[in-house]
Amino acid sequence: MALRARMAAVAMLGVAATTVSGCGYNTIPTQEEAARAAWAEVQTQYQRRADLVPNLVATVKGAAAQEQTVLTEVTKARASATQPKFDASTITDPQKFQEFQAAQGELGMALGRLMRIQESYPELRSLEGFTALQSQLEGTENRIAIARRDYNQAVQTYNTTLRTFPSVIWAKTAFASSQPMQMFQATAGADKSPEVKF
Repeated sequence: MALRARMAAVAMLGVAATTVSGCGYNTIPTQEEAARAAWAEVQTQYQRRADLVPNLVATVKGAAAQEQTVLTEVTKARASATQPKFDASTITDPQKFQEFQAAQGELGMALGRLMRIQESYPELRSLEGFTALQSQLEGTENRIAIARRDYNQAVQTYNTTLRTFPSVIWAKTAFASSQPMQMFQATAGADKSPEVKF
């Protein structure tokens, strides 16, 4: 009799564990953490770009002093992009997210103008340091695009989970403080190539 009671208890425990694991309770925090990890990767790639910019500007300054205006724009844009402190709360605050995206967009456009300058200066293209930094910067821009894409995918999954059944039940009860996260969108003017005038 005791053996039957124990077996029944183990069976009930197994059923309860299966029910709880399949109920979706862990889905929201799991997806929220995945989105936050993707956000951290976006920030890492933007920091990498911010770290490369001063080196690129210094290299170009030596060879293209006449383009001081563009170099000044890049320096200001970098300062603007790295000055505000953006943290994990940025992804749930639409205003802070737009500020972050606008600052990064300005830096991206300024860098685009800087990269186009090198096409007009053969001596600049031949500088080994410039070529290496340009390659690093181009690779960083690609990494940023991939990190933003991955972040948007993680946020889409998370935001959808907050709104769909059965996880919406958990979102309204146990995880009521979980807020939808913001997604990256194209920067205003991104559909136009940066214009460089000489």
